[in-house]
Amino acid sequence: MVDMKPLTTSIYTFCDLIAGGYLYVDKTANIYELIKGYKGQYFLARPRRFGKSLLISTLKSIFLGQRELFEGLAIADRDYDWKTYPVIHLDLGTAAAQTVEELERTLTYLIDDQAALYDIKLSREGYSDRFKELISLLTNDGKKVVLLVDEYDKPLLGHLEKPTAPEIQRVLKEFYSVIKTTEPQQRFVLLTGVSKFSKVSIFSDLNNLTDLTMSRKASTLLGYTQQELEDNFPEYITELSKEIGKSYDETLSDLREWYNGYRFEESAPTIYNPVSVMKCFDELKFKNYWFETGSPSFLINMMRKNPIDLDNLTANEEEFSTYEPNHLATLPLLVQTGYLTIKDVTQLNRRRSFRLGFPNFEIEESFSHWLALDFTCLPPQELSGTLQKLYYALNEGRIEDVLELFKVFFSQIPNNITLQYEKYYQTIFFTVFKLIGAMVDTEVNTNTGRIDAVIKTPKDIFIFEFKLHGTTEEAMAQIHQKQYATPYRDDARRITLIGVEFNADERNITNWLIE
Repeated sequence: MVDMKPLTTSIYTFCDLIAGGYLYVDKTANIYELIKGYKGQYFLARPRRFGKSLLISTLKSIFLGQRELFEGLAIADRDYDWKTYPVIHLDLGTAAAQTVEELERTLTYLIDDQAALYDIKLSREGYSDRFKELISLLTNDGKKVVLLVDEYDKPLLGHLEKPTAPEIQRVLKEFYSVIKTTEPQQRFVLLTGVSKFSKVSIFSDLNNLTDLTMSRKASTLLGYTQQELEDNFPEYITELSKEIGKSYDETLSDLREWYNGYRFEESAPTIYNPVSVMKCFDELKFKNYWFETGSPSFLINMMRKNPIDLDNLTANEEEFSTYEPNHLATLPLLVQTGYLTIKDVTQLNRRRSFRLGFPNFEIEESFSHWLALDFTCLPPQELSGTLQKLYYALNEGRIEDVLELFKVFFSQIPNNITLQYEKYYQTIFFTVFKLIGAMVDTEVNTNTGRIDAVIKTPKDIFIFEFKLHGTTEEAMAQIHQKQYATPYRDDARRITLIGVEFNADERNITNWLIE
């Protein structure tokens, strides 16, 4: 058996990774491009479990001059000077606080902890003044400082849309303003996080930071490209293929379907989620590892208030510019948190529009699962059983049973949730069908109109028209008048037309008409 380097999904410190002999996918060529200049100040947003902490740790080892750790890696062959710099490494993942006072104490502790590493005792009061004092003392011999801030947004994420948000925001704004005022004393700066909040709201005047979030130069800095997967994990792919009883190429195809598909710049190659890939190889099974990150409750609450069509997602470029925490946009947040990604881009005059979608099966299943649980309020066990019945009813063409089962999904929605929008019902409809693996398209454009939903099985094509403030007869009349079935007439499958009436008072499906 080939001796394979061990894998780890729990070690994010570069020196420990190398010392332990763990497999490291070499990203130092990309890193070199960031650090080779005289100076660099950057910001990067990426989803959780994408290697941001490892990137920060790798940079730390480089700027501390730990050259011996990089033997055999790409940067060892570059003309980097390996000068040593004082490094301030702040991990705000530990700074989630319930109150402003708690956050202020935590920030002070983080600065004092860094000072202790250099045997420095700080005398000034307050987290911001102590931060400035630390930088001043570390650079009083003429050296410049390196600032590495991981999870810069963690203290704010738990307060979004809460009364505490403005004060938390104020503290962070004051804290991060130190990065601007000490700019002449800096050699390199990198802030990472999940979300890209407005420079006005948090970063204040930090216009010296280059945003790498949707930059091509950082598009493959984190995660694995297809080539990196095949070059670094051939033995693991072989082992996985034997375990699941498939060929090497079939296993590669499954890996792409499950874990690939993230794109952070429209012309960049797609990227694998590194943690999910590692866990798949470690456990030798395809499984939804994203579930371990927990429910995206905040995002789902946003979607409940403003339902969106998950099957037809587009966003203009300006929607991805920085925005205010008090005026959150759902689509950019879904992209930044890893639930949606860029599929392609179109140019309309001088405006660019992005088409978005789920990156892969793992994310689509995860988000659909959480969305169905939250929107329908069904207990997990009941959801699973109802989905199984729905799967068989749909694939056996029992559309009456399908609609009866859908009543179950709507029946548990609490009375305090207002179902005044047809989009809310459509979101549940789309999500539930996605969970059972059905081919579902919503808001399907034709030359005469837009079909609410089309479901395809090996034997059937079901065309749906929904009415929240209308009748089933009106729905069916629209299907015929707009000739929604015409594009499918050449298909050998049986075509069924369904008009569905939702009743806002009864909060459920009340009638349907089938032809």
